[in-house]
Amino acid sequence: MSSVPAAGDIRSDARTIGLIGFAHGTSHFFHLLLPPLFPWLMPEFGLSFTQAGALMTAFFVVSGLGQALSGFVVDRIGPRRVLLAGIACFVLAALLLAAANGYAMLLAVGAMAGLGNSVFHPADFTVLNRKVSPARLGHAFSAHGLSGNLGWAIAPVFLTGIAQAAGWRTAALGAAALGALAWAVVWLRRDETALEQGGAKVSPHRTAGTFGFLGVGAVWLCFAFFLLVTTAFGALQNYATPLMHEMYGLPLATAAATLTAFLLGGAAGIAAGGVLAGRGASHAGLIAGALGAAALAAALIASGVLPAWSIMAAMAAMGFFGGIAGPSRDLLVRRAATARFGQQAYGRVYGFVYSGLDLGLAVSPLLFGPLMDAGRFAAVLGGVALLQAAAILTALRAGRS
Repeated sequence: MSSVPAAGDIRSDARTIGLIGFAHGTSHFFHLLLPPLFPWLMPEFGLSFTQAGALMTAFFVVSGLGQALSGFVVDRIGPRRVLLAGIACFVLAALLLAAANGYAMLLAVGAMAGLGNSVFHPADFTVLNRKVSPARLGHAFSAHGLSGNLGWAIAPVFLTGIAQAAGWRTAALGAAALGALAWAVVWLRRDETALEQGGAKVSPHRTAGTFGFLGVGAVWLCFAFFLLVTTAFGALQNYATPLMHEMYGLPLATAAATLTAFLLGGAAGIAAGGVLAGRGASHAGLIAGALGAAALAAALIASGVLPAWSIMAAMAAMGFFGGIAGPSRDLLVRRAATARFGQQAYGRVYGFVYSGLDLGLAVSPLLFGPLMDAGRFAAVLGGVALLQAAAILTALRAGRS
């Protein structure tokens, strides 16, 4: 007979999942601190699209490097202070934006926001893995992904709404106030992120040394998986609207709505993936099946054979299947960390692996931008399908490792 978790354990898990989800939503909100305000910032400072894009390049470069390094800090001093420092960086970035008087300050805003963003994956996953019951980790990772999508959804509405009513500097101050509120919530609920001393169990088979995890093939395979998946995602995030407008003749508003359908489908997929991951199925197999379906959807859209009226549903399906893979990929990374190192290395392994996210988002415009400029729209979607197919191979190999 299976044991039923105590109600107190469920409540404790729920509080931890809720707080970490809230923190992750905050990080995704500040991920979009600058882009929604580009219509105001570009004329104000005479920026080109290239210069505006470079602000996000600064964000991703700092976030990627910082994420790989912040995991070591999490392992050394714990996640609580690291999370608070990350949110403080967001508040400072928003205040710098409100006071910006030139392009150099805008670059500083992007870099500071990227520094804040760098701490969340290693800190969040250290807390979830150490404090949430293993039976509920699939649900925890699902809630973590959903909260991030919610933060993405709130940021454009919040920032553009204030900017239209009171100007972009006021919008930046509003973001700073929101960040300060998030800092206060995490501080007041700091017990939820406190870890017991001596609780980081060490695997007897671990590879010795601070950087020993870099010698484990499964860690590199997980890094490659994130790099491939987010390079594909970046193509859709950046270019879905012009792609669907040019390939299928959709009006711009409808073409933009296909990206919304993709993101909403992804959110639904994450919720479903959390349930499936919690049932004990092969995580690598679930990832492979889900991404295979997503790659097929991308290939069908790239072929140009679909009727225009079906594109919305095809994009939603691609997002849904990609979202299903999310909770399983996080559990796969957890297994890669614990198989050789135990709980002592959650921060550094998650930090390094998830830096592949930032690298993929930084590389994607460089890879697909020239194809867009050349009018090779089908090649962009074909590239998305190929990247997703390659990610399947890395997931399967990581699972075997």
